[in-house]
Amino acid sequence: MPTRSKTIIPEAKDRVQEGNTLFVYLVSTVAAVGGFLFGFDTAVINGALPFLRESFQLTDVQIEIAASSLLLGCVIGVSGAGTLSDRYGRKRILFTAAALFFLSAIGAAIPSNLPQFTAARFIGGLAIGVASMLSPLYIAEIAPAGIRGRLVSLNQMAIVTGITCSYFVSWLLSDLGVSSWRWMFGVAGVPSLLFALGVLLMPESPRWLVKQGEYEPAEKILARVSGGQQAHRELEEIREAVAQEQGSVSQLFQAGLRKPMLIAVALAILQQVTGINTILYYSSIILTRNQASSAGEALRANVVVGLISLVATLIALWIIDKVGRKPLLLAASGGMGLSLVGLGIGFHQPSSPQGLILLMIFSYVSFFSVGMGPAVWVVISELFPTRLRGRAMAIATIFLWTACLVVTLTFLSLMNALTPSGTFWLYAFICLLTFLFIWRTLPETKGKTLEEIERWWR
Repeated sequence: MPTRSKTIIPEAKDRVQEGNTLFVYLVSTVAAVGGFLFGFDTAVINGALPFLRESFQLTDVQIEIAASSLLLGCVIGVSGAGTLSDRYGRKRILFTAAALFFLSAIGAAIPSNLPQFTAARFIGGLAIGVASMLSPLYIAEIAPAGIRGRLVSLNQMAIVTGITCSYFVSWLLSDLGVSSWRWMFGVAGVPSLLFALGVLLMPESPRWLVKQGEYEPAEKILARVSGGQQAHRELEEIREAVAQEQGSVSQLFQAGLRKPMLIAVALAILQQVTGINTILYYSSIILTRNQASSAGEALRANVVVGLISLVATLIALWIIDKVGRKPLLLAASGGMGLSLVGLGIGFHQPSSPQGLILLMIFSYVSFFSVGMGPAVWVVISELFPTRLRGRAMAIATIFLWTACLVVTLTFLSLMNALTPSGTFWLYAFICLLTFLFIWRTLPETKGKTLEEIERWWR
């Protein structure tokens, strides 16, 4: 009996013979705009906090709530993103995220009290939760194996670009006075609309289409990506992989997939509890409180942090498919730990120059951006079978955002309890644990197709 693929897949002579690299990059760039908004919306709170605190006369606990309200939305948003994207498709759910980004940008710019502000930021968190999981997943599912690491890292570059833009915009708008924080949040409405338009124009994930039995449109997309003959081979590999999958979430915790699930969850948690968001969200508070910097000086330092992070991420894009995921993660976790030790020493010595504090912050952000930032997302997007990839990434990302929420909600309290130096030394110890975990448990996935990785676990 002939298979479905033989009856509906075009003959080889009718297929596109060469892949279109430009098409792959354009589509991946559109998906990565979700990462840009992710970065902008998470980091803009850094520049806004000094002005928001003055406007609403916030205590340290209220500042933690203001910074964390977005992250609670992230946890909930990513909790539903996997199931919804597996049911309705990657494209539709990404469009929903774009709409939520826009609503949050406008809502966060017009509140008259803290509860209204936290509600608007919660909506933004829902969008970020969806985008944080779905943008790299979509890119991983449409990208050829040879450049998949680079393209998934494009999402991390977009996140870092969003962070840098938020710092730069906050610095530029800080001269508007106490109410400048409203403009800092409101400007995100423009890229939100552009993201929605771009999503409408991009194709659906070919691997998701195969799961739905839509083989012909899936092969057409694969042909544009890799060329006709390669597309036919990839389609058969995907069909074979999907046919062997049951699609139950419980399968992720059975023999063969239990280990990659545990690795993904551990990496997601470790990426956050090594302390990156203490810098992304609170560096302006840290510098103004402990180094007697003005708000303007702290915001200028944030711009430098963002630029360094952007350059380091560009380096990661260039080397991740050459060096591999594991070496980058080892170098990053080790370098982050040493930087945090130096940062703790700088805060421990009252006479330490502010330049030393800034140097350690710049070093820490550089190591994170070249390794722990992009490589963790790449690895998580590569480890799982097609039918389960959305749900598996959702589970890992739920843990990631929960860890981020805990770190953000406790940082100022930890600084008060352990002192700044003790807090950064605690994060340095966690970096050491991260280095040991990666060294002992993480396999290398560089250059392997998603189906090869799946067969490897089986």
